[in-house]
Amino acid sequence: MLVSVYIPFLVTATLAVLAPPAARRLPPRPAAWALACAALVTAAGWAGSLALLAFTGLAQIPQIAAEGRWSVSALRSEDPVYFVVAAGSTLALAAGLVALGVAAVRQGRHLVRARRECAELPGRTELAVLDDDAPLAFALPGAPGRIVVSRGMLRCLGADEREALLAHERAHLRGRHHVFQSVWRLTAALNPLLRPVAVAGNFVLERWADEEAAERVGDRTVVAHAVGRAALASVGAPRSAALAVTGGAVPQRVRALLAPPPVRRSLPLLAGGLLLVVCCASLANAASDSDRMLDSAQWALCTTRTGTATPAPTGQDQGQGRDHGPDGCCGGHDRPERGEQRF
Repeated sequence: MLVSVYIPFLVTATLAVLAPPAARRLPPRPAAWALACAALVTAAGWAGSLALLAFTGLAQIPQIAAEGRWSVSALRSEDPVYFVVAAGSTLALAAGLVALGVAAVRQGRHLVRARRECAELPGRTELAVLDDDAPLAFALPGAPGRIVVSRGMLRCLGADEREALLAHERAHLRGRHHVFQSVWRLTAALNPLLRPVAVAGNFVLERWADEEAAERVGDRTVVAHAVGRAALASVGAPRSAALAVTGGAVPQRVRALLAPPPVRRSLPLLAGGLLLVVCCASLANAASDSDRMLDSAQWALCTTRTGTATPAPTGQDQGQGRDHGPDGCCGGHDRPERGEQRF
């Protein structure tokens, strides 16, 4: 546990630095899935490691040790974690869980508001045209989702560019990109180190929609012109929190559309997957070490109460060491009398 419990922190920091630039060079669809998986796994590893570190401090509180029936002195002798680290981990975990709860409430309200706006839009078709001179274009998730475009935006674009804009927004709805956004917002709330991943994820979603629009229209240049003109027309217009064609870093998106489609690369995805496996394995190893440490502390309390010096159980005996007798000791592990066999 001394080393393995800290590996998820290192993996999270590594992915937070390396994943965003790598994702921008990958095809956007697999990049979005890779960033979502990385955010979920590293957020879980982050919270799990903090919980294990926090527990080493809480477990040494006499009242908690009495309820768990383990020896505080034995736990302290085996525990390699300083109390300051345990206390800091407790505060960090509590702050992360509170932030996660607040973000979940906000995200839930955002989705409910989007569905309500979908229901209030005129007409029942996928496209809703607003009689507004302000250049607006965005997708609202719902059941089903709707594409909202203002007359001001339509006047700014040519016929082919309008088709590209609609294909872009349709790709957001078809790919359920709001789910990816929710994952990145919630994991970044739990683990602040994942905020660069969330920013890169939003850019990748726009690139995903750009590439699908280019496939539908059949001309990458037309989509690039549509994105650029829509962004220029939207300068000074009210920004929407919904998925919009003007979202993300527009100059980089236009530059990517004017270049050939991104080449598939397997090495970054394999390297990222290996890091996630290391994160999960190290967390499992730390949890196993913590369980063994508690078994040893429980056994130490048992031997102290019975006055014996029986060695601590190992292997399969560890799971049995938690069967306490009526006096709170591990009655299932008393030594057999001479001539008696135990199976």
